[in-house]
Amino acid sequence: MRILVVGAGAIGGYFGGRMLQAGRDVTFLVRPKRASELASAGLVIKSPHGDVTLTAPPTVQADKLDRTFDLVLLSCKAFDLEDAIRSFAPAVGPKTAILPLLNGMRHLDVLDQRFGANAVLGGLCAIAVTLNERREIVQLAPLQSLGFGERDGKISDRVRAIADAMESGKFGAAASAQVIQDMWEKWVFLASLAASTCAMRGPIGAILAAPGGKDFILGILDECSAVASAAGYAPTGPFSERARSMLTAEGSQLTASMFRDIKVGARVEADHIIGDLIARGDAAKVPLPKLKIVYTHLKTYETQRL
Repeated sequence: MRILVVGAGAIGGYFGGRMLQAGRDVTFLVRPKRASELASAGLVIKSPHGDVTLTAPPTVQADKLDRTFDLVLLSCKAFDLEDAIRSFAPAVGPKTAILPLLNGMRHLDVLDQRFGANAVLGGLCAIAVTLNERREIVQLAPLQSLGFGERDGKISDRVRAIADAMESGKFGAAASAQVIQDMWEKWVFLASLAASTCAMRGPIGAILAAPGGKDFILGILDECSAVASAAGYAPTGPFSERARSMLTAEGSQLTASMFRDIKVGARVEADHIIGDLIARGDAAKVPLPKLKIVYTHLKTYETQRL
């Protein structure tokens, strides 16, 4: 299986690197600066699961992309999606599967419109990983998983082939017969975490210690869950229990990556993570007073950042 990983940043570099380490046919689609870094220093992963330096990993730049691949692994930020599509489009043939690991749901509509729904799988990952100042990939905690599947719930031949390729990477990859449900549940949790920590500018434990903090967090969780339910993907009992437990853990230092991005003045996925939930909630006539306040807060940040 020929695999194209779009980008060699934290997420794409980690999962693609682990598959490359296992001997899979992986190529990274990168910009010139990243290509130079990888050529000189290699793809460096520092992880609780073992460090590795992959010297001269296969790379290609968009203007040199002249063949199709069996799988395109996409892990860009939502605001980079259009640019990413333009860069990898020549790699998509009639039998190419596109596996996006973006958060939320709106990217599926964008990819469907460009490549057709049959080409686009559902996917999600859970991993805490970043690039350090030396452009090395650093995994911050042992947690790692990658779920994927056909959006109609079938376990197809191509899903089985992808599962076989990813299993060798030993990062908890698993095919799912309910990947859209999985994606909605991740979105509900992530949006709740992001909305709470961004609005209150602190970790979960600090919010809980403040007057009204627990009610605010759980109110956000209830609103996000109501949107999922209106869409036909009501969060399951086990998910709801885990989410409430993580979001009400006293002393927790848990924050969302969006909050960490705000702290360093970076771009945020306000529209994709929070704005799209509100749009879907409005269409279903679900009241979302807290989420709308958070969205105004995030858009104010974006305006000041510009």
